[in-house]
Amino acid sequence: MLKNKIYKLLVTACLCGAYAACKTPALTARAENKTVPAGYNNTTDSVNTGALPWKSWFTDPYLVALIDTAIKNNQELNITLQEIEITHNEINARKGEYLPFVGIRGGAGVEKVGRFTSQGAGDATTEIKPGKEMPDPLPDFLLGAYATWEVDIWHKLHNAKKAAVARYLSTVEGRNFVITTLIAEIANSYYELLALDNQLAIVNNNIRIQNDALEIVKLQKEAARVTELAVRKFEAEVLNTRSLQYGIQQQITETENRINFLLGRFPQHIDRNAQGLENVLPTAVQTGLPSQLLSNRPDIKQAELELAAAKLDVQVAKARFYPSVGISAAIGYNAFNPAYLFRTPESMLYSLAGELVAPLVNRNAIRSEYLNANARQLQAVYNYERTILNAYVEVANQMAKINNLANSYELKSKQVAALTQSITISNDLFKSARADYMEVLMTQRDALESKFELVETKMQQLKAMVNIYQALGGGWR
Repeated sequence: MLKNKIYKLLVTACLCGAYAACKTPALTARAENKTVPAGYNNTTDSVNTGALPWKSWFTDPYLVALIDTAIKNNQELNITLQEIEITHNEINARKGEYLPFVGIRGGAGVEKVGRFTSQGAGDATTEIKPGKEMPDPLPDFLLGAYATWEVDIWHKLHNAKKAAVARYLSTVEGRNFVITTLIAEIANSYYELLALDNQLAIVNNNIRIQNDALEIVKLQKEAARVTELAVRKFEAEVLNTRSLQYGIQQQITETENRINFLLGRFPQHIDRNAQGLENVLPTAVQTGLPSQLLSNRPDIKQAELELAAAKLDVQVAKARFYPSVGISAAIGYNAFNPAYLFRTPESMLYSLAGELVAPLVNRNAIRSEYLNANARQLQAVYNYERTILNAYVEVANQMAKINNLANSYELKSKQVAALTQSITISNDLFKSARADYMEVLMTQRDALESKFELVETKMQQLKAMVNIYQALGGGWR
């Protein structure tokens, strides 16, 4: 009767322990929000420029050649490719964890125990054959195979593998995002280079105009119509404009080297369109629907896959609260003499065992990892939502920028035309003594600045076209 009560108490204690082991802490849950506005500025056209391959978007053959080279040689992109390889290997590692581990074991050793011990006394009286005792010291030879396997009843190992697959796909999307960023950086730098070429041509042309004006001033001085001060002012203006050449040339060198760095090569001349920005016109953009960003933008898909992996990590951490079932087996030969090693069945050994292990007391480490996994999942949710919001804002900003720059370029073109005409007018007035030399100088300076600003606006227009193409998810196809 007492024995039965003891058994009941033990069973009750085991059940209570198992229940306590399986009990998990409560978590703060939050579902991701994928809601985006129905359209941009009330438009519902689903045609999307971001779906175009980059070779269809960029038509300049020099720029296309640069991008092709960068995709092959860029170091950051090649580093990302190795990240993909690492995560692919991680899948194989996680897959191997829920398959049986099988190995071969061999060993040899010798042991000497004291005679006046329980083992030594027992060995002294043990006879292998009549009249013989156990060898002393005792050799030991072993050759066998063993296997261990954790039965994945809670899908802990399978979920870990799924998380590794999600992270692998995430790195693939990360590579696509690097490609879109790389293409945009090269295109923006290329257009900067064309703009600098234009500005250098403007400076050289302005120097010619200023030299002509300087010669006129010198003739005016000889005719006693102006003083030496006017001559010196014109000379100073020419020198100032000539000094701009070197600043622009330095910017050209740095921009070329930045492109060469992105191409993974040492500094060299960058071949480019000799016509500059004049014939590089912005292309019409079709933004499609905001919901298309979820499938077009690699960074959004990357954040989504990271979120999926984080959710699986929570399930893996939760499974650590539950009992784990393990099976182990071994078979082989064991003997103290090599001559007896392969005698069957005398030297044969085998074993088969199963175990059930559950955490019961001091589960702080498991609890902390479970809570941390949930916190990382919440971080992934917020990061996913932030990435979607950022994508929409980028498209909206670039759309507004394209419209505003178009209006600005039109006005600045009129300003340049007016100031260019004013140079001729001021020179004619100066020749007839109806304008002083300061008006001529200020007119030339204003005209130069306005031409620089017009080139800058044109470059910003082209950059906006590149950036909205990237913002819509274009470039990685």
